[in-house]
Amino acid sequence: MSRGLNRDEIKLIAMGTMLLNHVATVFMEPGTFLYELFLDIGYFTAITMCYFLVEGWHYTHSRKQYALRLLVFALLSQIPFSLAFAEGGKLRYSSLNMMFTLFFCFLIVCALKQIPNPAQSKGAALLLTCCTVFCDWAVFAAVFTWLFVWADGSEERRRSAYIWAVGTFGVFTLLSGIGRFTPAGLLFYALGATAGVALSAYCILYWYNGKRMEKGRKFFQWFFYLFYPVHLLILGLLRFVL
Repeated sequence: MSRGLNRDEIKLIAMGTMLLNHVATVFMEPGTFLYELFLDIGYFTAITMCYFLVEGWHYTHSRKQYALRLLVFALLSQIPFSLAFAEGGKLRYSSLNMMFTLFFCFLIVCALKQIPNPAQSKGAALLLTCCTVFCDWAVFAAVFTWLFVWADGSEERRRSAYIWAVGTFGVFTLLSGIGRFTPAGLLFYALGATAGVALSAYCILYWYNGKRMEKGRKFFQWFFYLFYPVHLLILGLLRFVL
């Protein structure tokens, strides 16, 4: 199969699926078919961004600047995040946004790859994993990051990492749905939830060509950072207006 998608094109898909997920969360009635469809498709984004985060660790000119950009945009995104997902029409803290999650995940990559002592390396990465408990995609994004660090440079391990990611997320979803669905409905619910993660696996393993967009690289770099807080701000303002 011809691998016809570059990194920026897959990231654009990830931005679109994230938007669908957030539109469902902010505006749609839970339990409806469209709500579940948009929500499940949106699970494509987190694991895809974790994959590119691990890959980006190798390509960035400055890892300190990379981490600083993630932290700055995490801080800029927190009020829009809280605004979009506020409950009862009031602006309140619920959790730290996904940019904070990616910031901690990038530090996990640094710990696992740069600390020479294995015990200290894994200990620091485990502590950073615990930090994601307070963030969007708590723990799961960190687990995905560990898997992709382990798989780094090996096509076979990359496949195994995605199998573990899909399986782990599926089992968690299955267990979280116990008592809410019939056995058949529970299975359908778990399979739907893993669809976005499985779609990420298909895109990365079979369509990603390992390249970047030939033109507009600087534009896309900042577009991906800005899209997150801007779209959350728009959704949050629309929610309060409507």
